[in-house]
Amino acid sequence: MVGMPRRKDRDRRPQRGKDVLHGRSRGAGETFRCVGCRLPVPTAAPGTAHRNHCPHCLTSRHVDRRIPGDRAESCRGRMVAVSMSARGDGEWALVHQCLGCGALKSNRIAGDDNAVALMRIALRPLADPRFGRGALSAL
Repeated sequence: MVGMPRRKDRDRRPQRGKDVLHGRSRGAGETFRCVGCRLPVPTAAPGTAHRNHCPHCLTSRHVDRRIPGDRAESCRGRMVAVSMSARGDGEWALVHQCLGCGALKSNRIAGDDNAVALMRIALRPLADPRFGRGALSAL
């Protein structure tokens, strides 16, 4: 499987424990329906403790306020992936923007995310004419 580079296991810091999981407090079960593509999405995600976006279209919903899984945000707007970033430890993260309130959130990518959709977002700045014609030749 071709995907994004992952950190080595020895460099991985353990995730902090959480007592709230997707939908379990509402009795939603083991899947939820994506607000973007409407496909069923499993709540379990390889590489992360909380599924926070659709692995197919990378769309999310604005539900978490401070920590992943808290479900304390009242906005509930659709969040679209607008960019990607690399964290200091080499891990890739999606940057989502809420269409309802405009908030920006960073979410780590999951192991089953669509590699083509991730690359499309990562290469978006190179397709922007404002970025400059010399950008591709500089690579």
